[in-house]
Amino acid sequence: MANRFRHILLILPRVLVKLQFEPVCGGQTSLPVTFPFCGLLESLQTSFLHFLCLSTHVPLRVCPLVCVCFPGRDNACEKTSYMFLRKELPVRLANTMREVNLLPDRLVSQPSVKLVQKWYMQSFWELLDYENKSPDDPHALNDFLEVLIEVRNRHNDVVPTMAQGVIEYKEKFGFDPFVSSNIQYFLDRFYTNRISFRMLINQHTLLFGNDTNPAHPKHIGSIDPACCVSDVVTDAYETAKMLCEQYYPAAPELKIEEFNAKAPKKPIQAVYVPSHLFHMLFELFKNAMRATVEHHEDDKDDLPPIKAKVTLGMEDLSIKISDRGGGVPLRKIDRLFNYTYSTAPTPSLDSKRVPLAGFGHGLPISRLYARYFQGDLKLYSMEGVGTDAVIYLKALSSESFERLPVFNKSAWRHYQGGPEADDWSNPSKEPRDASTYKEKR
Repeated sequence: MANRFRHILLILPRVLVKLQFEPVCGGQTSLPVTFPFCGLLESLQTSFLHFLCLSTHVPLRVCPLVCVCFPGRDNACEKTSYMFLRKELPVRLANTMREVNLLPDRLVSQPSVKLVQKWYMQSFWELLDYENKSPDDPHALNDFLEVLIEVRNRHNDVVPTMAQGVIEYKEKFGFDPFVSSNIQYFLDRFYTNRISFRMLINQHTLLFGNDTNPAHPKHIGSIDPACCVSDVVTDAYETAKMLCEQYYPAAPELKIEEFNAKAPKKPIQAVYVPSHLFHMLFELFKNAMRATVEHHEDDKDDLPPIKAKVTLGMEDLSIKISDRGGGVPLRKIDRLFNYTYSTAPTPSLDSKRVPLAGFGHGLPISRLYARYFQGDLKLYSMEGVGTDAVIYLKALSSESFERLPVFNKSAWRHYQGGPEADDWSNPSKEPRDASTYKEKR
């Protein structure tokens, strides 16, 4: 019964879409799109997404990604990967699209958000075409690989486009605490799913496609079994420095220290995804450089260095980035992880230069990368001095399994519930200027 229902929900929307977009017999114009037709199509698509959401996606560990699903470049089984991804990727897309439909109508109606929806729906149907195609068909494997590359390229600009959608909403309708909370909740889950989606696609295309990187022959897909953490730190710093010097006349230097508690005097290595680690570090270095240069604008020839400390213990691999950029007040620390907050002016998407800051997505997405494999990213700041940013990763790859959002009743209730009253006293305004309340002498 479930398979029959699945088949009906799979076929009907495609028939309706075909009727909507293709010419009728005789080469005449396509059928007019009426409101009931659009409503039926949307209802069927929503029903099918809901049905797929009942399937549980499979969180993976770093080790199984290396050893089981993708067991080394020479021994990897493309058929096994194909059979897993043709089921798993549509489920992850369905979970994401189901939650998009629960966002406020005024946000979903923004042009940038509608564009992202279109991308996701197109990718969903393209991947679903392979649900019942045999892995023994070599054409199916090659075509699937090409579709994965197209899907990945289509989704390249999802983050800035969705960020633009949030900005569009904010400019038109202002700030609403309840809607802002829902946006924060949704984007954390949306971007986490995107990270996982691209992770699986990259593993398959790197192992079985032609986009392998000859500079890293020992990488298994996007995973480095012996990732040298200090090398990634240096690489991220140098890239951030080049960007910083496009906006400012100077950039602070870097000092690195290593403390290996498990194997003293040996370099710290980990089984990890270097591109994920680079993303986090690059964002932290950008913020540290901008804060340092602007805080010491009167003494740019003698900028205090940024310090990086890499440590490896029995459970955690930690990386601390310390700057002397003046710090952040305690009340603003949590805001730095808010997608609708940024201390820099909003950049233009049409600009030819890479923006140093401004979308407000850098830190929260970096924290999602850290949390994706059960780590975290924390900020500790002393106003007037500087900020310490600490990335926590799992020291053991066997404990580094995916942290994925699940669409269920709890998630649904989060979007449906109203704002709750704060049960602690909390000032609603910015701190007052105490000097205006001093007793006049």
